[in-house]
Amino acid sequence: MSDIRLDKLNPVAAKKIKPFLDDIIDRYPENIHSIHVTGTAVTGDYDEKISDVNSVIVLKEMDLKFLGVLAPLGKKYGKHRVAAPLIMTPGYIERSLDVFPVEFLNFRLIHSTVFGEDILEDLKIDRMDLRHQCERELKVKLIWLRQGYISARGDSRMLAEQLVSSITGCIPLFRGIIVLCGNEPPVAHRDVITALSGALDIDTGVFTKLLERKHDRTRLSPGEVNTIFEEYYTAAEKLGRIVNEIKE
Repeated sequence: MSDIRLDKLNPVAAKKIKPFLDDIIDRYPENIHSIHVTGTAVTGDYDEKISDVNSVIVLKEMDLKFLGVLAPLGKKYGKHRVAAPLIMTPGYIERSLDVFPVEFLNFRLIHSTVFGEDILEDLKIDRMDLRHQCERELKVKLIWLRQGYISARGDSRMLAEQLVSSITGCIPLFRGIIVLCGNEPPVAHRDVITALSGALDIDTGVFTKLLERKHDRTRLSPGEVNTIFEEYYTAAEKLGRIVNEIKE
């Protein structure tokens, strides 16, 4: 469809999501405010073998019937790694900036509006709201690390999989921390980790190692796992202390 703008997406991601977008707009055009593709599909980190194509659909008004339009498409497009979109309205976005500042910061930084008006470009993120969520997320991360270590029951392979799979989920949080330090965060994952190290003068090498393992799909040896776990925990703990000390 001529109204869909896919030129800023990774070409493989664009090919995967276009039929999905065509289906959605053909079936439900009257209440769609805009559609935005987010995440790696608009960055150099997209890997067609492991990356999902993520999107946000903004409706003019919430209509639960739209879920009925979407639901049958999940199986059809999910096998092509087109993730279920997030459904929002302009009002929901406005009322949620204080609750999900990390998520909306990353939507603002990394998105391509493929249909309709760009509602994400000028989102205003309050610095203290961002600090509170970053602090909370880091404390949750420490709990997750401790519980993950225990639940692995000494199985180094299980623990390694947990650590490696978690790293891309940390990147949006790292961008938020970089913004708290007064810097503009990069887009690419590796650059984000480097920028985090520079902004806070801490060793983020463990995050780079995990990112490399995820993209190379190589396993950590049993001897590496405990060392990486300790480095991960130490880095997360230090990040938490730094963020906790940030004031207005």
